Amino acid sequence: MDSRAVLTLFVLSSILLFKDNVCVAYKKTVTQPHVLFILADDLGFNDVSYNGRNHGSAMKTTTIDKLAAEGVTLGNYYVQPICTPTRSQLMSGRYQIHTGLYHRNFYPDRPQCLPLDEITFPQKMKDSGYATHMIGKWHLGFHKKECLPTYRGFDTFLGYYLGSEGYFNHNRSDSVEGIKMNGYDFHRDVGENLTPAWEYNGQYSTFVFTQEAQNILRQHKPTDKPIFLYLPYQAVHEPMEVPEQYTEPFKDKIKDKTRLQLAGIVSCMDEGIANITQTLKETGLYDNTIMIFSTDNGGPTILHYNNWPLRGAKGTLWEGGVHGVGFVHSPLLPAQVQGTVNKAFIHVSDWFPTIVQSIAGGQLNGTKPLDGYDVWDSIIKGTSSPRKELLHNIDPYFVKVTNITQLPSPFTPNIHAALRVGDWKILTGNPGVYNGWIPPLESGIVPIQPVMPEGKNIWLFNITADPDEKYDVAYKNPSVVKMMLAKLAEYYNTTVPVLWPDPDPNCDPANHGGVWGPWM
Repeated sequence: MDSRAVLTLFVLSSILLFKDNVCVAYKKTVTQPHVLFILADDLGFNDVSYNGRNHGSAMKTTTIDKLAAEGVTLGNYYVQPICTPTRSQLMSGRYQIHTGLYHRNFYPDRPQCLPLDEITFPQKMKDSGYATHMIGKWHLGFHKKECLPTYRGFDTFLGYYLGSEGYFNHNRSDSVEGIKMNGYDFHRDVGENLTPAWEYNGQYSTFVFTQEAQNILRQHKPTDKPIFLYLPYQAVHEPMEVPEQYTEPFKDKIKDKTRLQLAGIVSCMDEGIANITQTLKETGLYDNTIMIFSTDNGGPTILHYNNWPLRGAKGTLWEGGVHGVGFVHSPLLPAQVQGTVNKAFIHVSDWFPTIVQSIAGGQLNGTKPLDGYDVWDSIIKGTSSPRKELLHNIDPYFVKVTNITQLPSPFTPNIHAALRVGDWKILTGNPGVYNGWIPPLESGIVPIQPVMPEGKNIWLFNITADPDEKYDVAYKNPSVVKMMLAKLAEYYNTTVPVLWPDPDPNCDPANHGGVWGPWM
């Protein structure tokens, strides 16, 4: 039986479960599930209230909590420590060392993008018969039109090419070789028609993205193709901008202005997800939709986002940078797994093969070798994950921004890297500046900032027994350290050259109608 037939039987049987075993008429064809993938930006591990309520956080995510509680919460789920790498691994299913994107985020002045010879996730969804739509933040390159979402598999796109724009004015400012640049970054693209979306200037992005998603769902007809909707919100990334009505409920509990604004941004996104869920139900699409929610990295604690009790923050290889918040919600899920916390080992790169193959019923032919695994059985049956190890990253240029030349060889423990094998996690080099345990400001708990011994460059943790990375056991387990270092060296030998070109001042929006967009 081929994968599409298996999917058909799965959808039908799942609907019967959802209907409490009441018999429903068999149809000759069963529509492939619609897929809604929501990606939150910079949302900390402790900034969803189903984690935070037990750890002193005043954040409130009523809808996210409810959807997770009714679905499958991913309790052993990982992402990358910063934005572009996570998005690149979601779109390609491949580790960033294999695409050259292992050093920092994409900056607006550098002519770089997800390599054009990579077959993308939405391209395979189109091959599987889906209409593909993207709303939100791309951040995978824009210097050539071929790098943009509608050239990489999406039928339509509304949103940002970059990141860190204003929520209302949609402007992004930067400085390139001493030249200050500022431009509008909000676009509506359909196929090869690329259009600056000036009409949204002054409109809050979370409102715009939510309404666009609702419009796509409302326009869907039963005879249309199934929908793959990728919704990477700008929220909850800085700048701290949100309509005041969203901060008002938190003023008694949160006194710090930055964290108060964050609480409002989080609450507004949560409301948007509630509105989209309601639209799914109103349009009759809900019963045949699989919703996946994920963060892109840990929260930046310097801005009072929070990952407590995990160690570290965005930009680090500590758990606070890479242990993600995620869940799967759908009435199609088998009844026995609804409302459970799944401990299977899952990484953001796994969504590519999982969704394309097991949910969409498609094929993975034509891609480069994937580093992601199909984990659908682990989610719907509670079986162990096919993933046994995870390369968090290797970046030999971690502390450098410029003057990147030849890849150093061989691998040495002073290189910024982290690897998980089973219960074990090793970190080498400089794991990142923010290495402490930072509680939410409103909790009254005192932060813990460890003193890092001079010259130390290897840490080993049993993450299953010690998920907060409190007890370094490297000195007690020399054989494990040796094994893990050998594996890191093997991965390092597969690293492709870093994609980090020199800045190009020709990117200046002043030369392109005041808009950030393709310039080459």
